[in-house]
Amino acid sequence: MIELTLDEIAAAVDGRLVPGASGATGATVVAGESQTDSREVAEGQIFFARRGEETDGHRFATKAVDSGAALLVVERETDDRVPQIVVADSTDALGALATEVVRRVRGAGGLRIVGITGSNGKTTTKNLVAAMARRLGPTVASAKSFNNEVGGPLTMLRVEAGTETLVAEMGASAEGEITRLTDMAQPHIGVVLTVGLAHAGGFGGIETTFRTKSEMVRALDATGVAVLNRDDPRVARMAELTEARVRWFGQSDAADVRASDVVGDASGTRFTIHADGESRAVRFRVLGEHHVMNALAAAAVGLELGLDLDAVVETLEAAVVAAPGRMEVLGGRDGITIINDAYNASPDSMSAALRTLAQVRRPEARSVAVLGAMSELGELAGDEHDRIGLQVVRLGISELVVVGAEARRLHISAINEGSWDGESVLFDSADDAFEYLKSGLRPGDTVLVKSSNAAGLQALGDRLGAEFAPVSDATTEEVTA
Repeated sequence: MIELTLDEIAAAVDGRLVPGASGATGATVVAGESQTDSREVAEGQIFFARRGEETDGHRFATKAVDSGAALLVVERETDDRVPQIVVADSTDALGALATEVVRRVRGAGGLRIVGITGSNGKTTTKNLVAAMARRLGPTVASAKSFNNEVGGPLTMLRVEAGTETLVAEMGASAEGEITRLTDMAQPHIGVVLTVGLAHAGGFGGIETTFRTKSEMVRALDATGVAVLNRDDPRVARMAELTEARVRWFGQSDAADVRASDVVGDASGTRFTIHADGESRAVRFRVLGEHHVMNALAAAAVGLELGLDLDAVVETLEAAVVAAPGRMEVLGGRDGITIINDAYNASPDSMSAALRTLAQVRRPEARSVAVLGAMSELGELAGDEHDRIGLQVVRLGISELVVVGAEARRLHISAINEGSWDGESVLFDSADDAFEYLKSGLRPGDTVLVKSSNAAGLQALGDRLGAEFAPVSDATTEEVTA
C-alpha cells in the first residue's frame, strides 16, 4: 500500500482515531498491506476486524496485534497496544480505503486498471492478463479468486506508487456488487467473458445475471475499452450498453481477436490466433479447449496494453496450468491421469470439462468422471444436474462416480439412460469415493474430478493426484532395498 498517515486513513474511512498505548500520533505513517484474517497478519500490516455471519473479527484483534499489526480498523475499541480507527462498518471502511488508495495512485497518472468478470473463466483470464501486464511493468493482480466486496479491496490496497497495472477480478452474487467494485477502481479496460448459469439461484435468473455482469461495461467511460465475447449472445448485447470502444474476442469471423484450427489433446490445445491482420500458431498448455476463449480475452487485453502479438503468444505458451484446482493435471503412475477441476463448477464449466475428458482419454483406456454437486442454481438445480448426467452417457464416459447426496440426480439420470454401456456409483463422502477409486482405477485411466467448491472435491482430486503420482527412482531404490 502507499504511505498514509493515521489521520489520512481515518479521514478516508470516516473513522475516529484512538492512538492507543503505542504513542502513535495522527502523523504516524502506515504502509503495510491490509488483512481481514488474523492468521495472515504480518509485521506492520492493517487488520480490519469484520463481523461475519459465523464469527466476529474483533475476537481475533489481539492475535493480529501479537502477529505485528500496526493498526486496527474496528467497530468497537479493543486491544489498545496499537492505534485503532473506530468505524461504523469495517467492510465499508475497507472499500473506502481501497477507493482512496486507487484514487491517489491513478491521479498520479501511471495506473491502468483492468476489470474482469463473467460467469466462468475469471481467474484463468486474470492470471493470463497479469502475466502479460508484468512484461510491461509492476503489476498487482487478485490473489486466488479474491473478487468480492472483501477480496476486491484487499487486492486494490496492494497498489503502490510505482504500480503500473491493476488486474482486478470482479465477481458478484447479486445486482450492484460489480458496480460497488468498479466504483472503487473504475477500469480502463473491462472484460466480460460469459453470461451463464453460475450463481443463477442467487441472481434469480439469467436476465438478472446479464444485468449484473453488464455493470462492468456500464462503468466504462468513452476513453475505455470493453473486451467482449463475440460468441456469447448475451455478452454481445452489452456493446449497446457502453460508451467505450469495443474489442471483440471469440472464434467468430466477426471477432477482432479470434482463434481457428483449434485442436485439443491431453497436453493442451493448439490453435491459430488472428489479430490486427496478423496470425500466429499457439501451443497452449492449459488443458481444455474451453480455455481458448480465456486465452483470446487475455490476448485482447495484452494487445490493448501495448504488447505485440509475438509477446502475447509467448505469454500464452508459457502458461502451464490455469490455476490450482482448475483443469490441473496430476498423477501419472501406471499411466493414470487425474484432472482436478474441482475448484468450482457451473453447468457450462461442468459440460466443458466433460467434453475435455471424453476428448483426451486414451483410446484403449477408460474415462472416469468423479462429480459432485453444482451449487447456487436455485430452482434450476434439478434440471441442470439431470442434463449433466445425460451428457455423461452421451459422451460415452466409462464410469461415473457421484459424491454427495446433493448430486444424487446426476447418478439417477445416468443410470436411467438404458443405452449406456458405462456404470454409475454413488458415495456419501469423498473419503468413501477415494477408497473406491484407489483400489478400482486401472492403468491408463483418465479421471476428471469436478464440483462446486462447496462440495469439497478439490481435496479429493489432490489426494488422488498424490496417490497416483509417479514413483521416483530414489523411492524405487529404497523399496527394492
